[in-house]
Amino acid sequence: MTESEARSDPPLDKRPPASSDRWKLHVVFLLVGLMTGAVVVALIMSQATPGTIVTVHQSKYADVDQASIALKAALEAEGFGCKGILNLNKSMAAHGVHHNRQVRIVQFGRAKYAHTMLTESPEVCVLLPCAFGVYEGNDRSIYISSIDRHMLSKMFGGTVAKVMGERVAPDQARVLDTNVLH
Repeated sequence: MTESEARSDPPLDKRPPASSDRWKLHVVFLLVGLMTGAVVVALIMSQATPGTIVTVHQSKYADVDQASIALKAALEAEGFGCKGILNLNKSMAAHGVHHNRQVRIVQFGRAKYAHTMLTESPEVCVLLPCAFGVYEGNDRSIYISSIDRHMLSKMFGGTVAKVMGERVAPDQARVLDTNVLH
């Protein structure tokens, strides 16, 4: 065997050994993680669309004022303070705007709940007081709209989520149950 035959030809594959290809595996895992995260965020956001956060129920009362007064009574029976019934038609008329259908806002709250949330997260003051909308629909029926506090609570963490999701949401559901058609 000659010296040239004894020498082996250099390998045609110039890639480094397989152990240094680990970075590719890390990149793949990173990309899969990012894609999974994007899907999870999209699913959460699809659950938080306005159509699911605002709920609408037909009232069992014949007019907006009756429904508003009944809601106020049910709220007070449940231990809430009713901050007032705002007549949006009068408020708008004071500014020269006339709305054809009647609309009221029934504001309510519970000081203990508000204090608990505001102690941890004062920025949620924008959500207070809670409210029901009472309005005359296109079909002339009376409707009650509300924020789904349980759904809203999922957007927050800690104490706010606990108060809204575990306390306010069930109380609100009981109040609605006494005032809507089933």
